[in-house]
Amino acid sequence: MAFTWYLLRTMRRYYEAYDDRYRTIHARGLSWAGNQSTPVVMDVIRRYGITKKSRILETGCGEGRDAFALLDAGYDLLATDISKEAVSYCKAGRPVFADRFRVLDCIRGRDDGIYDFIYSVAVVHMLVEDEDRNGFYSFIRSHLSENGIALICSMGDGKNEFCTDASEAFDLKERNHPSGKVMVAATSCRMVSFPTFEKEMAQNGLIIKEKGITSAYPDFDSLMYSVVS
Repeated sequence: MAFTWYLLRTMRRYYEAYDDRYRTIHARGLSWAGNQSTPVVMDVIRRYGITKKSRILETGCGEGRDAFALLDAGYDLLATDISKEAVSYCKAGRPVFADRFRVLDCIRGRDDGIYDFIYSVAVVHMLVEDEDRNGFYSFIRSHLSENGIALICSMGDGKNEFCTDASEAFDLKERNHPSGKVMVAATSCRMVSFPTFEKEMAQNGLIIKEKGITSAYPDFDSLMYSVVS
């Protein structure tokens, strides 16, 4: 049994550790994140004329915080996440939209669709290796329609840079939760400055239309964001 666990762990990429975290917290009948949608998502949709006929893709839907808001409002959204647990949680939360949620690894997997709007909230900062970050940006670029735009949000203040050890992503660590202290998978994090953020996107053929700092309470006090084409 111990060997099987070790083998499964070593076959998984470090950025899959959130699946473990979700399983741990859902087993307690709790959710990990808050259920308030990220304000900048709907703000960008309105300002850039994304309509309910536009094809929309979310990469990293998590527990459905933003996907639920868009689906309930009638938008044509496909919400994806690498975590099977997260996708199952979303399907259970909105069974009427179960077919709108799909497991997808946007680094190593692919999707056949082309989208008018792609958004990703608090995903890229979980990717610590340059190859994976480039893969993320490349996926977005290759799935945008000719006049499509994408919203990319990453934890950070635009100035400081920080990176965790990817080899520790599956290690159990004590974390704060509204229910109290919990032991969950450590996961991974790489915060970058705006100059690094911009350089990464430029290297992968994405053109920045606007950038700034926003928030998504109660989960993120500070989120860097860029709207790109």
